[in-house]
Formats: sequence, structure tokens, C-alpha cells
Amino acid sequence: MDNPLPHDTIVPYKHSGLSKKEQVAQMFDRIAFRYDFINRFLSAGIDKYWRRRAIRELKALRPKQVLDVATGTGDVAILVHRMLRPDRVTGVDISEGMLELGRKKIAKLMLNKEIQLLKGDSEAINFPEASFDAVTVAFGVRNFEHLRSGLQEMLRVLKPGGKLVVLEFSKPRKIFQGLYSMYMKTVAPGVGSLLTHNREAYQYLTNSVKAFPEGNDFLTILKEVGYSNTYLKTLSLGICTIYCGEKVP
Repeated sequence: MDNPLPHDTIVPYKHSGLSKKEQVAQMFDRIAFRYDFINRFLSAGIDKYWRRRAIRELKALRPKQVLDVATGTGDVAILVHRMLRPDRVTGVDISEGMLELGRKKIAKLMLNKEIQLLKGDSEAINFPEASFDAVTVAFGVRNFEHLRSGLQEMLRVLKPGGKLVVLEFSKPRKIFQGLYSMYMKTVAPGVGSLLTHNREAYQYLTNSVKAFPEGNDFLTILKEVGYSNTYLKTLSLGICTIYCGEKVP
């Protein structure tokens, strides 16, 4: 792999013989049953606002075909349908446990015709080139085994003029960094361990946020792999960031 990033080496289970991709799938399969609840709990519900704010970046584009990568239990796919009304939303994820919960959620909302969730790899998306008007990823790029490859693959399946929107955790402004660091080191792993009996998963959250090339560093990577008109917007004092890039027409 060309130019591997420090981010690519952060794994959930340090002593596992599995690849990062396999470990991430296993981790999410194990915590899927509590994933939505813990997201709401740890973020005090603000994660819903973050997702809506990211999807708004696509409003002017009016996409007809949208791909949601690392879709998990389908929250972003459902919001994309509700907010943008595309013809079709396709979600892909490597965790069958997460997808199973997402499919139940979609069936309950009677949205099976509008949204499909498929098992799939972000680095080998099973769709032809230029298949989608927009691609979204919420809290998923940190889990890519090879970040650049995943970004290149999403660019491949975007139509010319299409847009990528990434939502990801980031480190807040300096005045809040001490409190944030304590929260990520102690509270998140502690709550994760209590509710899922899987402390490693939430310790991985902390480690992967630390290693992620955030801010302008991430914009630089987007440009290097071929995205244009890149920009970012920080949310909630910098705890979360929206990154956007387009495929040249």
C-alpha cells in the first residue's frame, strides 16, 4: 500500500491476528445490539444534529442516487431519504450484525423500496464507476484499513460533479481539550465496557480519534487522491467536523 498513514495501524484488538478490517467487523458485530443507544447516551443526543447538518451539505446538489458507506444501522441512510428524497439510498457496511439491525429499522419504517443495505467493503465497493451522485460517511473513515484506498474507491463510484460528505470526530478547541481528553480516556471506555462488556471497542474510539489526520491534514489527503473543491466545517466547538469534496465533471 502506497504511503500508509499512522491511522491505518490503529486496531481494536492489539493482540489479534486478524487484519484491521476483520477486527472492525468483529467489533461492530459484538456491540451492534447497544450501538444506537450508546451513541445517543455518549453524545447526549447531539449526534443526530451532526448527521442532519452533514446531509444539508448535499441539499443544493439534489442527488438521485446516494451511497452511504459504513452505514451501520442505517441512521444516515434514513436521514438522507427523509431530508433529500433521492430515488434510492444504498448503504454498505462490513458488519452483518449492524446491517441486520438496520434492515429491521428500515422494514419497520416501510422504506425497503427506497433504501437497501448491503454487506460491502469501503475499499472494494461493488458498483460500477460513476454510479452515485453523492457519497456519505458518518464516523466511518476512521475504521478504514487503508484510508487513501477507501477515499479513492468512493471517488471512483461518484459521478462527475458528484460530492462526498464525511462526518468525523475531531479534537475540540484548546480550551476544552483537557475535559474532552478525560471524557474520551475515562467516560467513553467505562460506559462502553459497562453496557457492552467490550471496553476495547471504546478504547479504540479514543485511539482512532487521536490518530486520525483531521482538519486541513484530511483535506490535503482528499486533494491528493483526486477530490476538488474541498472544504470543512467544524461543529460543536470542534468535537465533530464535516469534510466535503467533489469529483471534477
